[in-house]
Amino acid sequence: MGLLSIFKKKDASAEPQKPASVASKPAETKKEVKPVADKITLGYTHLSGCTGCTVALADNYAGLLTLLDKYVDLKYMPTLADARHIQKVDVSFVEGSVCINDKLAVQEIKETREKSAIVVALGGCACYGNITRFSRGGQQNQPAHEAYLPIGDLIKVDVFIPGCAPTPQMIRNVAVMAYLLLKGTKEQKDLATAFLTPLMKLTEKNEACFCELMTQVINQGLCMGCGTCAAACPVNAITMEYGKPQGERDLCIKCGACYSQCPRSFFSFDVVENYEAINEAIMAALQ
Repeated sequence: MGLLSIFKKKDASAEPQKPASVASKPAETKKEVKPVADKITLGYTHLSGCTGCTVALADNYAGLLTLLDKYVDLKYMPTLADARHIQKVDVSFVEGSVCINDKLAVQEIKETREKSAIVVALGGCACYGNITRFSRGGQQNQPAHEAYLPIGDLIKVDVFIPGCAPTPQMIRNVAVMAYLLLKGTKEQKDLATAFLTPLMKLTEKNEACFCELMTQVINQGLCMGCGTCAAACPVNAITMEYGKPQGERDLCIKCGACYSQCPRSFFSFDVVENYEAINEAIMAALQ
């Protein structure tokens, strides 16, 4: 055996052995990057409101990150994106009502309609005017701002998501279903259509309060006393008396939450019959 072989053997035997507890570093796996071309483009127009709908959107936490990572390319938004100017997008969420004393607000809502394939009214202010309908001006910062309208009074709206504020889950579900409607398979598009159709039909009404619930549900003998309307009311204007809802007109802010949450107000067999498939599609998308 040569000297070089002996020295190599000695060096190998003298080399300290790694402790058994130290695991070797696993090979780094390259994360698959989903091409932006597969995403839908989304814009967010913020008008006159309290920003509660933005908070509800952010309350999706990891679900919001999944949406932004896999399905949505956020083009502009006052709070979550650097770009704030209205751009051409597939879907626009609009929060807040339109102050018709503010020329910029009127221009923004019209520009949103022109540059969006689908416009979604997000929250009671955008859908029905909500508490902004009670404004009479005189605010210290903008004393001339005294007239507010829901966005449907100025432009055509495709989908309503009522509530003050809407639930984070509802916002998330509509975003997923909008993606499936535009980019999904035929089966997914059918499920998305079934889910979104009742929310599209809500756009036919520009007002919704306890009065509508009274005339169209309770007075028609359709109320089953479930209490969903009372639970949904953000100002506790509805109480349950002897198994039936009672509303306080002076407290009602016309946010539409009670009407839109009532299971008998815009009942849809398409949603009920496909509930499990719709839920599975949403959960699968968020994995």
